[in-house]
Amino acid sequence: MKNKNFLKRLIHALQGLQAAWLSERSFRTQVIMTVLVLLSLIVLKPSAVWAALIVLVIGATLGAELLNTALEYVIDLLHPEIHPQIGKAKDCAAAAVLVLSFSSILIFLFFLYDKYMSNS
Repeated sequence: MKNKNFLKRLIHALQGLQAAWLSERSFRTQVIMTVLVLLSLIVLKPSAVWAALIVLVIGATLGAELLNTALEYVIDLLHPEIHPQIGKAKDCAAAAVLVLSFSSILIFLFFLYDKYMSNS
């Protein structure tokens, strides 16, 4: 299974995106927010540094959401019963997404402040 060609690896990655989109409301919400932010960046025309920072934190947030989803799939398969330690693991993974989401919001707010308030 390892060392597949690029096209096969790409197909697997796209299937992962599809699985997350179809099964995870939070992933769909994150993607919709991403589209809105990217559209606002087209309109607001940030400097390259601000655009790169915003895109980086969005990518990290979506990546964390995908890792959280993958962790939940594996945990639910291996241990379908409710267990306090598993609940804590899932909660921590969800918290990682939350922290990155808040970071994304703060960075976007800092960008807006820099664009509209710092030159006043």
